[in-house]
Amino acid sequence: MISPKSVQEILEVSKIEDIVGDYVNLKKSGSNMKGLCPFHNEKTPSFMVSPGKNIFKCFGCGKGGSPASFLMEHERLSYPEALRMLAKRYRIQIEETETTEEQREERQLMESLYLINQFARDFYQNQLFETDRGKSVGLSYFKERGFREETVRKFGLGYAPNSKKDFIAHALKTGYEEKYIEMLGLKTKHGNDFFRNRVMFTIHNLSGKVIGFGGRILEKAVKAPKYINSPETDIYNKSKVLYGAYFAKNAIRKFDECILVEGYTDVLSLHQSGIENVVASSGTALTKDQIRLVKRFTDNIKIIYDGDAAGVKAALRGLDMVLAENMNVKVVLLPQGEDPDGYINKVGTTAFREYIQSNADDFILFKTKILLEEAQNDPVKKTNLLKDIVKSIAFIPDPLKRSVYIKECSTLLNVQEQLLIDAANKNVASILRKKKQYEERQANSVSDTNFPTHEPQIDPQEMSAPPPPRQKKIKSGDEFQEKDLARILVNYGGEIFDEEEQLTVAGFILINIEEVLEEFDSKKYARLVNHCVKMLVEKKEINKNYFINHPNKEIREMAIDLISSPYEYSPNWKEKHNVELKTQPVPDKNFIRDSIYAVNIFKLKKVERRIQKNQAELKKAQLANESEKLSIHLKVHMR
Repeated sequence: MISPKSVQEILEVSKIEDIVGDYVNLKKSGSNMKGLCPFHNEKTPSFMVSPGKNIFKCFGCGKGGSPASFLMEHERLSYPEALRMLAKRYRIQIEETETTEEQREERQLMESLYLINQFARDFYQNQLFETDRGKSVGLSYFKERGFREETVRKFGLGYAPNSKKDFIAHALKTGYEEKYIEMLGLKTKHGNDFFRNRVMFTIHNLSGKVIGFGGRILEKAVKAPKYINSPETDIYNKSKVLYGAYFAKNAIRKFDECILVEGYTDVLSLHQSGIENVVASSGTALTKDQIRLVKRFTDNIKIIYDGDAAGVKAALRGLDMVLAENMNVKVVLLPQGEDPDGYINKVGTTAFREYIQSNADDFILFKTKILLEEAQNDPVKKTNLLKDIVKSIAFIPDPLKRSVYIKECSTLLNVQEQLLIDAANKNVASILRKKKQYEERQANSVSDTNFPTHEPQIDPQEMSAPPPPRQKKIKSGDEFQEKDLARILVNYGGEIFDEEEQLTVAGFILINIEEVLEEFDSKKYARLVNHCVKMLVEKKEINKNYFINHPNKEIREMAIDLISSPYEYSPNWKEKHNVELKTQPVPDKNFIRDSIYAVNIFKLKKVERRIQKNQAELKKAQLANESEKLSIHLKVHMR
């Protein structure tokens, strides 16, 4: 277990903008930063990062927290694992205390999976550079493809020997457990090495950890798949990963564009030639999760296809969901028989850049041209083409963008613009209807306390933008006032309310509401307030950092909700107009007045409720002609 001292040091050093910035393209927005949420699908940024408070908060799906919380959500880590990851990033030496058996096992599992994959990468790379077979077969293959040694080492390329159990024997000898090797798919059900006699491509996640491998066979006569990949595991889901994304993310941000290619070697050749904003779908059909991964860093995607027309048409069918994400999609078709890897080596970096720049077509117009060539003068094919194009245009959420594409297609296809508008509107109406049906199903299936943790995979045809999970609404009764008290306690509990008596804000509030603590409507706010009472008794400091980084998830999430706001105060009054607030302190310093008002309103609400209950009892006693009870309730009413 990590010692409290180390935890404190890690949390003090970690910067939320650094951590989130590795995964999300953030743009300045006042004193905060804004980007597209990595946890749910959205087209307008509602994901805020506050460097001043060192927190993130999405006002769409509700997720929020500290740098550790972000890593826990994004990388599916436990709290200690997230702290270890932060410690490693900021080079902090961790002090350890005792841990439970369950904690040790959980930590060991995830650490073992990553460590074994890292070990496998080093093993394959060592085979490539240090063995005769690796040099003659693997290294010569990479050299023939034009890859320099620095590229081979940077991307973790290697060679898996042909022996049945070389890797397994070496891993077991080093001390790794066989069950973990099997979990990662590095061992077959027959007990042999999964990858044999193949050149190896290492697959990384966005934080640079090794999560899987791809292996290419070099022998042509062997009846085996050309490429095989690691199976899906606890740390590897191929539909959510893009090859090369870890090495490309900074360049994608810099150039505000992502270049998408098909294979491993395409990424390597382009990256080595200086075109670093490139990723690959690794031969699989592009998925919604992969598209959203790109969208975190840019709205602009350029897809490069080789000259195989049949392959292009097959790929086009799956790209409507790119449009549904409101991304700007351009398509480049290389000359017949060329692929990105071979073509850049053939013509050089400058000519390649010029070619993809001058030959990039908007996706809709590219699709129209391709299908128009196929339809030629066949009226039936042309009708189907029109339906296909209009269907794709309908997925574009922006109505202005839709209208521009309709106008262009009208000219290209020689069809009245109004006909295309009417057809597109029908498709849009259908999409919106299905989206509404989906929202209604979600509303019916989601209760106040249970929220879906994973968004279902919805086809673009069903809806253009799945809504985020519904946020819980404030209930009736006094919950609003209870929430306001909790907000002040979390934000300003440790601030001094009365310097003479050394009374804190938390002390003032808790002393004044002590007699009505049992009358909270909201159980969660009651728990938080009682937690503050306990801290006060134990003379522990009450501050927002304590709550933001609390090991209890419910307290962490509640604190973030209470601290965060989608709005911020404009600095323009003072900076541009020289107008200052004179009637009261600025909001962040107004906690004394805020506390008094919140306590008074809270107590007033509770007194009003007692009056209502007492009046009901008074009426009952009057109707029953019970003079003794009537007298008691009259005295209570006067009090």
